[in-house]
Amino acid sequence: MKKKIRITLGSLLALFGVVFFILPGSIFVLLLGLVMLSYDVPKARDWLRTCQNVMSKSARKLDKIILDRKLKI
Repeated sequence: MKKKIRITLGSLLALFGVVFFILPGSIFVLLLGLVMLSYDVPKARDWLRTCQNVMSKSARKLDKIILDRKLKI
């Protein structure tokens, strides 16, 4: 019973996260859905790992841009 609820809720959250990807903060809904799905669906674990890697890369790139901008002033 818990497994069905986890899969259903995780799927809905992941779907809402993808649909509302343009809105700020919706990436967290997508990640929450993938976390819930990753308990039961091995492919969701791979997607979650990919999302985490992409977010880490973009955060490092953004940090570098901000630091370069501060050092120019």
